[in-house]
Amino acid sequence: MTDGRLAGKIVLLTGIGGGMGRETARLFAREGATVVGCDLNEESAAETVRLIEAEGGTIDSSAPVDLGQREAIDAWINGAVERFGKVDVLYNNASMPKFAPFTQMSGEDYRFTIQNELDLVWHACQSAWPHLAKSGGAIVNIGSVAGVQGARALPQAAHAAAKGAVIAVTKQLAAEGIAVGVRVNCVSPGVMATPPILAMYAELGDRAPVAPIVERTISGKPGDPLAVAYAGLYFASDEAKWVTGSHLVVDGGAHAVM
Repeated sequence: MTDGRLAGKIVLLTGIGGGMGRETARLFAREGATVVGCDLNEESAAETVRLIEAEGGTIDSSAPVDLGQREAIDAWINGAVERFGKVDVLYNNASMPKFAPFTQMSGEDYRFTIQNELDLVWHACQSAWPHLAKSGGAIVNIGSVAGVQGARALPQAAHAAAKGAVIAVTKQLAAEGIAVGVRVNCVSPGVMATPPILAMYAELGDRAPVAPIVERTISGKPGDPLAVAYAGLYFASDEAKWVTGSHLVVDGGAHAVM
């Protein structure tokens, strides 16, 4: 596509295989971006490619890519630069947390969560940084409301620690990015209608642990993942060329209502 809010941009997007990542990939492709995506799951990434190509969009997919390994991140990003000559946007969507009550979470599961929610953002930003500095590009990090607000019904301490750090590092990278023209912003979703959340509701109904949060939203339902994608689209586009260090919560108002 030759027009749209991201026309001509090369967008690195992690975790394209489903949920928010798939919806973001589809939206960005419709808006004219060349999406350079990756995922750990080959089959789900291939389905995203099929959907985008059927809609007339452009996507380059690599799978499996284990973003828990710095070498895999470097290979994916360097490969994108070799194929397309530049990078305009890095969109850090992928995450893989584990959940358990704070006093019961093993050290192994804690470290796994930090590696797959915080470290992968750190390493991808560091790897893409010199390329984004050349293009005057942008980073969009996906945080979480868990990074700014506790939840009594959810055992999410490790997830909260990782996502709180993502929000914090976003602001510091925005400060350091001013000198080289790299913008860095963050979108924090609330409870969205992703496959795991829908499966939870299918099994537990109103007894789902997220139900007390969802009932405070403007719709009383989990959010449409496309709402997060649109927030990320703004930060990725030239419309936000004077916006850096911002943190936008997309949770239907649940964090504002007690």
